[in-house]
Amino acid sequence: MFIPKRIIFEKEALDYDLGKEIYNKFKENDKVKIIKLTSNKVKQHIPGEDVPSQYKEGKKTLVVGVKKSLKFQTCKPSAHYQLPLVSGCMGQCEYCYLNTKLGDKPFAKVHANIDDILNQAQKYINERLPEITIFEGAATSDPIPVEPYTHSLEKAIVFFGKDENARFRFVTKFNDVDSLINLEHNGHTEVRFSINTSSVINKYEHATASRDKRIEASMKMAKAGYPVGFLIAPVFIYPNWKEEYHDLLVELKDKLPEDLKFPVTFEIISHRYTTTAKNIILQVFPKNELPMNDEERKFKYGQFGYGKYVYPKENIDAIKEFFKKEIETLFENKEIKYII
Repeated sequence: MFIPKRIIFEKEALDYDLGKEIYNKFKENDKVKIIKLTSNKVKQHIPGEDVPSQYKEGKKTLVVGVKKSLKFQTCKPSAHYQLPLVSGCMGQCEYCYLNTKLGDKPFAKVHANIDDILNQAQKYINERLPEITIFEGAATSDPIPVEPYTHSLEKAIVFFGKDENARFRFVTKFNDVDSLINLEHNGHTEVRFSINTSSVINKYEHATASRDKRIEASMKMAKAGYPVGFLIAPVFIYPNWKEEYHDLLVELKDKLPEDLKFPVTFEIISHRYTTTAKNIILQVFPKNELPMNDEERKFKYGQFGYGKYVYPKENIDAIKEFFKKEIETLFENKEIKYII
């Protein structure tokens, strides 16, 4: 469970039940600093003498705010809209693209007006009838670590479970899923687990759940009847990479229930980076050992108009061939969404 070092309440956040609940939970805790803002200038309350220390202090900060704009961002191709319950993440993954999105103090922020957000989701659902509308709950966040305080996933899962024309999905690197197991989800929420080899997790994915804990949590959700998927990302090529990714897939295959209600899905993404991301990563993690030698990569323009450095074609082909063969061989009730 994530325990913040400081909680910052934006203006009006304490007017909502969720804001009051979080405040009451921590107000007597001497180890958690409570800050009530009169203006919504958050960053000046997060200490740090340099970029690495600012980053680390940001990761220990929880902001409770109110979602003013209820115009949802689109989330193609995986969903129609983002569901803005949470932004930011407590994990400290060295390669994470959120390093470029959330600035030098990447705090986690939860929105106290969850009912307003879900009511807006209903409007989007109604606009697209009779089509099914899909919402992504983790486009810029990992909502699991703050779930014990917000119960926002619980509310969203139950909300979408009641609507035949709506679906919800989110992805996590954490394992605190017990409060979600017995909800009336009706198969409308897909839970994906970002998974990797222990070598990659231990080296690059700081302050996240271990490989084994993520697998254990995924099995709990699969047994509870949720659609479950695995995001294997980023895939790194390193000595023994095939053996370690093979062992990971075998572990998943051996532990998955045989009577899955839905195909287990796989999304495979090879490691890539932008110049902007690389420069920020070098500031935040000056001692990182990420493979970011531009000369060993191929520059490629992405769908959003900016370029990134990807593995050369022969490496990408090897990744595609390996994972396609392994997944096809090991799993029966499965769907490979993409390998890129």
